[in-house]
Amino acid sequence: MHDQTSLTVGRVKRVLNERVRPAIHSARVPLEIAAHALPGEPIPPAEGLALEFAPFEAGSPWGPAWGTTWFRVRGTVPAEWAGKRVEAIIDLGFDVTMTGFQCEALAYRPDGTPVKSLNPRNQWLPVSDAAVAGQSVEFYLEGASNPVLLDHHPFLPTREGDIRTSSPEPLYRVRHMDLAVFEPEVFELALDLDVLLELQAELPETGPRRMRILQALDDALDALDLQRIVETASDARARLADVLAAPAETSAHRIAAIGHAHIDSAWLWPVRETIRKVARTTASMTALIDEQPDFLYGMSSAQQYAWIKEHRPEVFERVRDAVKAGRFLPLGGMWVESDTVMPTGESLVRQFSHGQRFFEREFGLRSNGVWLPDSFGYSPALPQLMRRAGFEWFFTQKISWNQRNVFPHHSFLWEGIDGSRMFTHFPPMDTYNAQLSGMEVAKAARQFQENRVASMSLAPVGWGDGGGGTTREMTGRAARLTSLEGSAQVEWKHPDAFFADARAELTDPAVWVGELYLELHRGTLTSQHATKALHRWAEHALIEAELWAATASVRSGAAYPHDELDRLWQIVLLHEFHDILPGTSIAWVHREAVEVLSRALEDAEAISDAARRTLAGEGDVLLRFVPSSVGTADGRGPALGAARMPDAAGAPSELTALPDGGMRLANGVVSVVLSPEGLITSAIDEATGRETIPTGRPANLFQLHQDFPNLWDAWDIDRHYLGRVDDLTAVSSLTASVVEGVATVVVKRAFSQSTIEQTILLQPGSRTVVLRNDIDWNETEKLLKLAFPLDLFARETLAETQFGFQRRVTHVNTSWEAAKFETSMHRFVLAQEDDGFGAALVNDSIYGYDTVREVDGDDVTTTIRLSLLRAPRFPDPETDHGSHQIEIGFVIGADAEIATAEGIRLGSPATLVRGAQEVEPLVTVAGAGIVISSVKLADDRSGDVIVRVYESLGRRTTGALQVGFEHTGIREVSLIEDDLDAPRTGADLSLRPFEIRTLRIARD
Repeated sequence: MHDQTSLTVGRVKRVLNERVRPAIHSARVPLEIAAHALPGEPIPPAEGLALEFAPFEAGSPWGPAWGTTWFRVRGTVPAEWAGKRVEAIIDLGFDVTMTGFQCEALAYRPDGTPVKSLNPRNQWLPVSDAAVAGQSVEFYLEGASNPVLLDHHPFLPTREGDIRTSSPEPLYRVRHMDLAVFEPEVFELALDLDVLLELQAELPETGPRRMRILQALDDALDALDLQRIVETASDARARLADVLAAPAETSAHRIAAIGHAHIDSAWLWPVRETIRKVARTTASMTALIDEQPDFLYGMSSAQQYAWIKEHRPEVFERVRDAVKAGRFLPLGGMWVESDTVMPTGESLVRQFSHGQRFFEREFGLRSNGVWLPDSFGYSPALPQLMRRAGFEWFFTQKISWNQRNVFPHHSFLWEGIDGSRMFTHFPPMDTYNAQLSGMEVAKAARQFQENRVASMSLAPVGWGDGGGGTTREMTGRAARLTSLEGSAQVEWKHPDAFFADARAELTDPAVWVGELYLELHRGTLTSQHATKALHRWAEHALIEAELWAATASVRSGAAYPHDELDRLWQIVLLHEFHDILPGTSIAWVHREAVEVLSRALEDAEAISDAARRTLAGEGDVLLRFVPSSVGTADGRGPALGAARMPDAAGAPSELTALPDGGMRLANGVVSVVLSPEGLITSAIDEATGRETIPTGRPANLFQLHQDFPNLWDAWDIDRHYLGRVDDLTAVSSLTASVVEGVATVVVKRAFSQSTIEQTILLQPGSRTVVLRNDIDWNETEKLLKLAFPLDLFARETLAETQFGFQRRVTHVNTSWEAAKFETSMHRFVLAQEDDGFGAALVNDSIYGYDTVREVDGDDVTTTIRLSLLRAPRFPDPETDHGSHQIEIGFVIGADAEIATAEGIRLGSPATLVRGAQEVEPLVTVAGAGIVISSVKLADDRSGDVIVRVYESLGRRTTGALQVGFEHTGIREVSLIEDDLDAPRTGADLSLRPFEIRTLRIARD
């Protein structure tokens, strides 16, 4: 028999696209259109419905970038359509390849009832399942003319990413707004053809199943009269019935589908537009739930629910009803889908607590798993945090984006730095925006890594990033794939049920230990420094505000500002979203982030200021308030309390001019030599005599790289950036002095379009050289690094992460290590030799660094380079331009304990306040390596005190909590302050490496 495969496939594609799909709506009449373009920001729907409208013609342009146009459409159902399903068909100028990335609308009825959204893949509105002749039709459409920024030629610089610089010209042209008859049998035929066409493409080339499907497709099209599609659609479907009824094999892979939209809380649109995107998508999903009895939809991010509750309460009520019915599923248990690499541990705790509290308050339920499909890598501290917050599973797919290495598992146990394990699943479809296409379904079955011992995977189904969600075409595909020969089986399923079944089936899962490093998007550790810095400072300011407010409440009876702290934490948590904190959003988002985070920082500091004044009382005694449990470097003040500012201890630091024009800074602990160019050529630990800087390899060297990745400008640093570097050694001026006992050198540099003023400080008695950098940055497509070659044979670096640190080897034996050419840290990175001697770099606002170990003869050098600033041009063409302050500490003779303490001190410095009385701390802790992370009042507003401690050095330890106020007991609670079934009680502590413990101190 001659092979006619290509003819059949080509025939089906053309008939489907040119005849069948256009016939889904068989008859049309135009609607009467009127419009009102708003001059400014969006308005509430009630105001939109009350606007004055002017006539508008189909074919007319509308909508400047970021504009809002309200349309009113009216019509009457023709008599001959009586009894038929009638829909409104709206095309605002859609591009079907840009769903979620261009214009959209939310439709309302005249009484203000939301209907559903309109977008490129969802262009219809329901009118009636059985229309009445002469029936009046009226809709109001809130049209959003969002510009396309990630176009068919992506990553081009654009000014359209901020309303202040975008074009006022209309972007779109309405193609049509019609009433139409919906033909359900033609719609079903289109799905039959679509599913079978895609299925056959994935089957063995000459296998019998594929051949039967191809023959059935030819038979169906023979029965279809192309001039009478509606009348002959049933005949065509009958020819396909047998191949569609053939059941799946018993060994077929099983796919648990969940409706999904993954709406980025900000990205290529501002937060104000996300609020409307959420309303549009959730309106459509609740409508689809009403129409499809088996369909389940899941949405994460309590923030997004809170937005529609506040701004679109009419949509929120529909969501609430669907949640109650078990059809709309709150997922993830977090405030937003945050980055997990850069936020502090306390921030991640608040992500969980605020997310779960919202879901419990609004819906009476909590999430059982963490849902983070799109964040850019995952901290190795996360398994313990999830487990101690009460979660049972973790879901992502982002690691499938790796540039080099294919992750070896899809269902596995993920082990964190403390040994905690969390059952984890990556969907083998490698997407969070599945359409249930034949290719996706086959891919899931084909590449599922656990096929030998397991049979199921999860698939988030729907248009995402910019929203849209699941469509009726996708639910139609799912219905046909329930059990279909040659295909994986698809079933709508709650993720909780999937994870329970998957864990039961996989009795001995593989284990992945350590960070889930994304081999891509390495630049997200550095882009948009202002956003990152303000976020870091706001985090620490809120942790400190909680401490002093709790102390004032217990000591003085002051009111604890629960509501204000919640408000400020929610601002900070929103800005941890995985396209805001990583620096990958448009200029508008980051402009607003800087403004909002600056105010949050001021408000948090105001809480601390008020509490400290209350505690100190009126007086003229200079008090030093110490906000951390590691105390001060001089050891002369109570940790987490306040004492009189001590007199200067010991001799001042010395500053000596050298014959070559350089300087020596010394204080009896360390001795540092600066070259005439302000580079560190020697750094000696006086106690051991150890030199930290290799001969001829100065540290504190600024280096400028060309930084032009192949794609994803703000996201990526590609390895080829290493091929070009300029050492910035030229000095405009160098001045030196001793100020109040502190040796101080100021070095000014000018290069390209930018300048750096660096103040180098050595305090008396300190082993840390402080480097305060004021940078006026005006570069384009450049990366600024600060290099520290170290005379150390360091087999690994220790980089702080949440509640501990992670070890990374300095060799590149395998492709996995080679891929980690840019990695993350929090407040410190440490390199040390096997004997424990090392050097650390601590910082107040940066996250990225790279490490290289080199050998030259007998000399081994480990170089750590901190990433300071970038200058990508997409999506923000002026990324990082302007002034930046970055403080770095070079710690000479450091180990993990010293690095931890110096990082904490730099990030949470003491504050001087004049008052009348010292302040005893509420709590202190005894025990090597035990750090107090947080002191606050309980979220339940009982007045109980919550204290969180962790083991910081990666080894077992014992200790005790000392409580400095009257209390009735101490018991352990969960990370989010839930009672435990069998809590440990009392003040004694026995901690495993990096273990976190949350303690509740009950008060009368």
